[in-house]
Amino acid sequence: MKNKTFCIIASIIFLMPLFLPPASLTAEEPKLTVVTTLPVLKDFVEQIGQSRVAVTTLLTGMESEHTYTPKPGDILAVKKGQVLVQIGLGLEVWVQGLIANAENPGLLLITTSHGIPLIREEEKQIEDPDHGNHEGGNPHVWLDPENAKSMVRLITDGLIKKDPAGKEFYLKNQGRYLMQLDEMEKRLQGEVKNLQYKTIITQHPAWPYFARRFGFKVAGNIIAQVGSEPSAKQIAALTRLIQKEHIRVIIAEPQLSNKIPQTLASEAGVALITLSPLTGAIPGTDTYISLIEYNVHEIIKAVRDK
Repeated sequence: MKNKTFCIIASIIFLMPLFLPPASLTAEEPKLTVVTTLPVLKDFVEQIGQSRVAVTTLLTGMESEHTYTPKPGDILAVKKGQVLVQIGLGLEVWVQGLIANAENPGLLLITTSHGIPLIREEEKQIEDPDHGNHEGGNPHVWLDPENAKSMVRLITDGLIKKDPAGKEFYLKNQGRYLMQLDEMEKRLQGEVKNLQYKTIITQHPAWPYFARRFGFKVAGNIIAQVGSEPSAKQIAALTRLIQKEHIRVIIAEPQLSNKIPQTLASEAGVALITLSPLTGAIPGTDTYISLIEYNVHEIIKAVRDK
């Protein structure tokens, strides 16, 4: 009798694993908590981290990255975060106050502009705690896919530093995503290559890296910096420039008022299109790749149709 009872118990113990769910499904590992300043950085982190990260972004894409005012919830997000990802170069002038108020000594700060050659901005100084005082450089580095690749590598290194167990996972995702960026860049460059008209006017200086990578020429900006307004003399000068150089398109941005760009386009008789430097502001541009594709295709369409 005892032997029979022992056999039954042994059989139950042996068969139990067959009816239990795998350990990976019973207890989910805690994810690495990441906060990003811009939604485009959120996409980069998600492309690399995928299931191992939980990412929130402070900006939704509709706010200007230059004039954003942090919300009370932003401090809490940074306080709970393990990693904070920013552009740097003084773009997010508001982020240092958030970090100080969050009092999170374990927070890893990833500054994605490190090591990127900058396009200089004349008569402008940018103070960046990570770089020290130096000659100004345009901070919209992410709009060039080559720079985006460098940023993705820095993010990958940071995730590995905080989560060494995920190293192989992160590196595999990085390799896949870098290949996607390569393919997109080459394809779009091919589409732009034979365009006859490539000169544009932009609303503010967000586009020099983008223009250089895809072969466009920025002839002028309506405003020198967010928050300023052009004089009537400057608008007249831009109108003459548009006519002289046969410019076919003016670029507005959804984060800024389009009143002046509309007036200039009407007076000059050229097309006005809206492009975004940030993901999520225009339907269908929630990822970095879809954003760059949208921006290039809108310019191509505008200069061909005009």
